[in-house]
Parts: sequence; C-alpha cells; structure tokens
Amino acid sequence: MRLSTLTRPQGANRALIDGDVIAPGFEFDFADEPVLVKGFRKMVRNLEFDVAEMALTTYITAKEHDVAFTALPIFLVRDFHHGATQTLRSSSDRPIADFAGGRLGVNRGYTVTTGVWGRAALAANGLDLESVTWVCSGEEHVAEYAPPANVIGAPEGTTLEEMLLAGELDAVVGAGISHPDVVPLFSDPDGAAAEVLRERGIFPINHLIVVRDELLASNSDVAHAVFEAFAEAKRIYTAQLTDLPTDSRQNRVLARVTRITGADPLPYGLEGNRATLEELIDNAVRQHIIRRRPSLEELFAVDTLELRG
Repeated sequence: MRLSTLTRPQGANRALIDGDVIAPGFEFDFADEPVLVKGFRKMVRNLEFDVAEMALTTYITAKEHDVAFTALPIFLVRDFHHGATQTLRSSSDRPIADFAGGRLGVNRGYTVTTGVWGRAALAANGLDLESVTWVCSGEEHVAEYAPPANVIGAPEGTTLEEMLLAGELDAVVGAGISHPDVVPLFSDPDGAAAEVLRERGIFPINHLIVVRDELLASNSDVAHAVFEAFAEAKRIYTAQLTDLPTDSRQNRVLARVTRITGADPLPYGLEGNRATLEELIDNAVRQHIIRRRPSLEELFAVDTLELRG
C-alpha cells in the first residue's frame, strides 16, 4: 500500500526519507510541500494526506473539532521554548510579571504550539496571561476555532518585528526576530528550559504524526508499521548524535537533553512522554485553546498505546 506522506526532512526521519528504513507492506510517497505549515492546513482542512507530520496543539484543537485523523505517539520535533519570547533590549530587564496588561505578538495563530509553550513559560514566571492582549500575525489552521476575546489580529501588511520596533508591542512570541535591538526576554533561555527538564522532566514536544481515521479503520497493520518505521529512523539518528555537527540547533539541544537525562532525547510512545503531554494539554486548557480536557488515551491510536520506540 502506498501512503501519501507529509513530513519535513530532519534528523529523526532522514533514514526513512532516504530509503534506508522501510515499512514492510507499505511504501511512503513523500509530498513536495516546501512550507510545512501549509501542509498542516491542507491536512486539517482537506485530509489531503494519508500520513502527516502535525503540530501538537493544532492536532489537539483539530480533534476537539472532530477532524478525522488520529495521532501516533511519534514525536518528531522537540525544542526548548523559553527563548521564543523576545523583547526590545531596552525592556529586557523588566520583570516578566510587569508585562501584564501589555500587548504581545504571537507568530501566526494563537494555537501555534511554540506560542503555547512560550506563554506557559511566561505564566510560570509570573505573567498573568489573561491580562495580555495577544496580537497574532496569521490565521488558525483549524478554521472552526474561535480564539478568546483578548486575541486579535495584527494589522494587514504589518509584521510583528515592525510593531515591536515601533513600540506597538511589548514582546513577541515565536517570531524568531534577528535584529540588534531585539533580545530574548529570558536572559539564559535554554538554561531556564534545561532547569525545567531537570526538575520536572518536561521537554516540550512540537510535532507528532497523524493518520487518516478511514485508513486506520480499513487497515489494521498501518499504525504499527508507520510507528516502527519512524522509530527505527529515529534510532539511527540518535545513535549518531554525539558525532553530528553542533552548528544545528536541533543537534545541540538533543545532545544537551541526553546529557541531562542520560536517556534517549526523542522517546516515542505514550508512557515515556506522559508528563510532557499532560503539561501541554493543561496549558491548552488554561489558554482557552480547548474547552474539554481529553485523556491521552483518547488522542492516540489504540493499536499504539503500548508501543515504545
């Protein structure tokens, strides 16, 4: 069976894309989608692929709105997100709680996963998220989602960088601005994130894999085969981490996580990721992204709940 597949080439799936790993009985037809987030939208709105990489919070939001795909516990992308929030250098010494009542930009939509993790870090350091006006630069992937009243769109034709530099925003989340006057709000963002990992075992997840429900229902082998193929490709990558170039942020962060935990920095499977997934869901509820808190077992294909990779 040929599976139309959306995923961005990266360390954890490179061996699969290159053909060094196969899924017996299945063949992946990888989509040519240069901008991954546009592929997310195609999957959410049109179920355009059989198998798709998907942002975690987009997935949770889509499930609440009955989109017909289900996740496999394959967590392709993770990162530290304390550095996602940037502000003007002149404001960098302000306590985080003092940004209450201000206007903070959010790259793309309010439900973007980096934004959720970024806001969670701000809340954990004293910011009242309800007091902030969140200014988003793009639309949501899930068209049916209605953001809370304190979320607005940026003026058309204006970037978050321009608004921040003009003093129209107090900070931005997830924009990745490169400008001499713009700095991370946390003075040592990756150090702060690493401390959360040490203390609470939380290493933020960004992307997972989803499969169309119709395909899962019609073929009992597909979930297990896809999981095992992605897991084998990931194992090949993580086995080489210590020898890979450090000019890649992904490589640097995963190597640091390995040093802290002494374990696989990209574990696949539900149990090894329960604490991080529960944290993300809790924040999605607090930030008014989902109304009902689902159990983890509701979110993942039944045939994969006990798998480890």
